[in-house]
Amino acid sequence: MSEAGILTAYNQILTSPRPDRGLDILSRTGVLAYTLPEVSALVGFGDEKQHKDVWVHTKKVIRQTPNRLVVRWAALLHDIGKVPTRKFNGNGQVSFIGHPEVGARMFEKIACRLPFPEDAQTEIRFLIAAHLRASAYQESWTDSAVRRFAVDTGPYLENLFDLCRADITSKYEEKVRRGLRQINLLAGRVLKILQEDAKPKALPKGLGQELISAFGIPPGKSLGDLMKRLTLAVERGTLPPEASFSVYVKYVLEHPEIR
Repeated sequence: MSEAGILTAYNQILTSPRPDRGLDILSRTGVLAYTLPEVSALVGFGDEKQHKDVWVHTKKVIRQTPNRLVVRWAALLHDIGKVPTRKFNGNGQVSFIGHPEVGARMFEKIACRLPFPEDAQTEIRFLIAAHLRASAYQESWTDSAVRRFAVDTGPYLENLFDLCRADITSKYEEKVRRGLRQINLLAGRVLKILQEDAKPKALPKGLGQELISAFGIPPGKSLGDLMKRLTLAVERGTLPPEASFSVYVKYVLEHPEIR
């Protein structure tokens, strides 16, 4: 079978009603090891005593994702970096430090074998590399940090959130609830900040310095209060938004009580 045929076959399995069954058949017949050895290495990797069976986990993540091909591929491949990064400490505890980034680099080699469309290749690589980012969210994150997360994620935001939600497969219901809550809180903050950022700015950039020059107002609370009053005037429709500096200077001259 050609590389294009292999990719098409995987696409059909991943978007089927039970992709896990199809993948198990590929594993039992040796097709998985021949076509995707990076994924085949997950079969039997881990146990409940040391860490979860990564193959069982991977299949569950796939089933929990929305049936969108790029997300299903990211779910299949998101933990392939665990195999080369697994380490045990002196107490027998296991770690997989850096496995998202390693997995993303491993996917680049897979993409050299299978003809993924360029846009899908770019997104799958990003999703593998970033699949732990949303789960790391803490409510102490500043708005700037949330904004950076949204900007970095760009057009992949929805798919990343869906992958991160699906990646929570703990047998403990409370742990699942906590994980989903944190991701949903982050999603809500991202939406709120993006909506705020999309609103037209009330006042033009640099107006504060213009007011300092025009009226000798020192930087600080007095200037801040004046800017707030001008913003309120814009919101009430008394002043136009983002007009030239002269419009606001004239308004302040005509309304000295706002200084």
